[in-house]
Amino acid sequence: MLNSLILGLGFLYFPEDKTEYIPAAIEFAIFAVLCVLAFRWIVKKSKQQEAKTKALEEKILQERKDKQ
Repeated sequence: MLNSLILGLGFLYFPEDKTEYIPAAIEFAIFAVLCVLAFRWIVKKSKQQEAKTKALEEKILQERKDKQ
């Protein structure tokens, strides 16, 4: 069963000339860098939102304390 599964993967292509891997490696590197940049941007925005939320929470708590 495993042998037929492996033989059924005829769409896999492993080139003899290894220079054909270069464009794929470049594309992978570009996408990896973009993923890291997107992740860092999301973390940065999340920290900014956290700071805004914390400030708003403190303001609300202070207003409640002043009313009492």
